[in-house]
Amino acid sequence: MHKSSWHSRRHGRRGHRHNAGFGQHGSNERNDAGAQQSPWASSDGRGEAPSTSSPAGSSSVPDLPGYYFDPEKKRYFRLLPGHNNCNPLTKESIRQKEMERKRLKLLEEEKWQGKKIARLGFNTSSLLQKSKLGFLNSTCYCRLAHELRVSCMQRKKVQIQSSDPSALASDQFNLIMADTNSERLFTVNDVKVGGSKYGIISLHGLKTPTFRVHMHENLYFTNRKVNAMCWASLNHLDSHVLLCLMGIAETPGCVTLLPTSLFVSNHAGDRPGMLCSFRIPGAWSCAWSLNIQANNCFSTGLSRRVLVTSVVTGHRQSFGTRSDVLTQQFALTAPLLFNGCRSGEIFAIDLRCQNQGKGWKATRLFHDSAVTSVQILQEEQCLMASDMAGTIKLWDLRTTKCIRQYEGHVNEYAHLPLHVHEEEGIVVAVGQDCYTRIWSLHDGQLLRTIPSPYPTSKADIPSVAFSSRLGGARGAPGLLMAVRQDLYCFSYS
Repeated sequence: MHKSSWHSRRHGRRGHRHNAGFGQHGSNERNDAGAQQSPWASSDGRGEAPSTSSPAGSSSVPDLPGYYFDPEKKRYFRLLPGHNNCNPLTKESIRQKEMERKRLKLLEEEKWQGKKIARLGFNTSSLLQKSKLGFLNSTCYCRLAHELRVSCMQRKKVQIQSSDPSALASDQFNLIMADTNSERLFTVNDVKVGGSKYGIISLHGLKTPTFRVHMHENLYFTNRKVNAMCWASLNHLDSHVLLCLMGIAETPGCVTLLPTSLFVSNHAGDRPGMLCSFRIPGAWSCAWSLNIQANNCFSTGLSRRVLVTSVVTGHRQSFGTRSDVLTQQFALTAPLLFNGCRSGEIFAIDLRCQNQGKGWKATRLFHDSAVTSVQILQEEQCLMASDMAGTIKLWDLRTTKCIRQYEGHVNEYAHLPLHVHEEEGIVVAVGQDCYTRIWSLHDGQLLRTIPSPYPTSKADIPSVAFSSRLGGARGAPGLLMAVRQDLYCFSYS
């Protein structure tokens, strides 16, 4: 009996020495004493109860105030409160380390992306077989085929040719925007010395295996931040770019109509146009109207106000709101302008009503956070919206009810866009964590998560553009991603 208790105490001290973490003196003796009654007792006879400092990934590891458990080293480390120490261990540095580990793991998995599938049981052979047997109609087959090709897209770096190669090495991409036919890419680049400059990239050379494009630049330069931008069809389709510029110092903000002929002309008889500015300070968002009932008009979302301006006559309609308008889009057939607000409200303005009239709010929807993007689907019966809580919802405009939600988007406070492509049946969004996610528009399933080629940073959130015909009518579907000085292409082929 004496030898048995002596052996138990010796075993407890050895277990205490090998235990990773902050075990307390005497805790191992208590664990050993109650090992036979514990439902977690191991079957090898050692009788070890679950430790409070269990291996990585175990949910039994407790959170100790002021300490961090490292799953690799299997021990606790003290969190330092300030940044005055050498290599301080803070919650922010720990979070960055975990995010970088996850990003590198996903980048490694991207090398084998061609062998992955978006849905279990749907690879190329099974899809063809089910189609031949009549289990899939043509619509469903095309949708699943697009999803399969999206899951197999490979990343290729695009070579950008320019008359000023040194600028390409120093200027960083801030925003990119593809035109309607996906033949051009309008870019906003942050200049190293401060401010921004614009450019247009011709996408005609975006073909395998070279992936070469040409950047057309202009001397136009601004030291003001671009809050929002969209293509404008004044002389012909996508003849101009509409820009909302933030004010700086004593210079108020404005809305600028920038002709693309200043960069490159694709239409015969085009002459270099003139830059046109409108005194509309403090614009958060803008939209160009292709609706015949608001021809040659654009809208701007301001603080507690929406302005609809005619470019030809200069006439303006003003609609008062109760919150900042962060995103806008015109409907094509119905005379409606949809707006998303910082308060979470989404409302439509009936353009047939005068600004003095009542009842101009045709539709009202509500999110729990600030709405950053609204997209109207083709038949104009549904609307998709995203907000600053990372929520993406598909709304039925007839019943004003949410019919689908898309999980996984990450956003806390950033003004991030949303891209909907009905032809391929996909939804694309870049999160604040710098991951590009692609969902199925049909059922909301997450098809692909693409990590950024660079470490996660608030200043390096990628800007993306998806098209069913990159480079023009004969182009293949694919995704363009701009981050820092680089442009990448994820093509179907």
